[in-house]
Amino acid sequence: MIDFAELRRGMVDGQVRTNNVTDPRIVAAMLEIPRERFVPPALKSLAYIDDDLVLRPGARPRYLIEPMILARLVQVADVQEHEHVLDVGTGTGYSAAVLARLAQQVVAVEEEADLAATATATLAGLGVANVAVMQGPLTAGWPKEAPYDLILVNGSVDEVPAALFAQLKEGGRLVAVVGHGGAGRACVFTKVAGSISDRVAFNAAVPSLPGFKAAPRFTF
Repeated sequence: MIDFAELRRGMVDGQVRTNNVTDPRIVAAMLEIPRERFVPPALKSLAYIDDDLVLRPGARPRYLIEPMILARLVQVADVQEHEHVLDVGTGTGYSAAVLARLAQQVVAVEEEADLAATATATLAGLGVANVAVMQGPLTAGWPKEAPYDLILVNGSVDEVPAALFAQLKEGGRLVAVVGHGGAGRACVFTKVAGSISDRVAFNAAVPSLPGFKAAPRFTF
């Protein structure tokens, strides 16, 4: 029988703590949340490896991004306990479960009906009461519950749509990996006086999130 609690400790000690994740709230959340509940049955034994896991194969594959990268993204997001958070591309809901330990309320948007249903059921089964899973296009966010203190994008993108920036509060942050493979950069965007500033937090290679390709641009 697999000792998932031991695997969880190994993940935190070997992947999270050793990669500059120092926020004790994030460490505690990842020690307690059963990541194996958020992966397909055939992959449960791999739930704690240092790699991205396929949640949904096909032409538009979806992934659960590796633990260390998620932990670092959440850390640079600097989530506060009073904040209203949008989790874009939540997949089966693991990222929402982590954010729920840190924020007051999380809106988790998922485009694929099967993933949204799994996220809803899994979070409910774990008693996570401060997450609402919504189904809709990822690039549109969830404007009905805007504005948000923080938006987290689960996957790499060519560019962040203006629709997501529009859903930030003044002073709000958006965290996303912009670029792919070795060119990926984890960026923190901040809305200040209606304008968006950004900084690169660290290099990151994570799977692409479908739908976020840059629009073609005319060049001379």
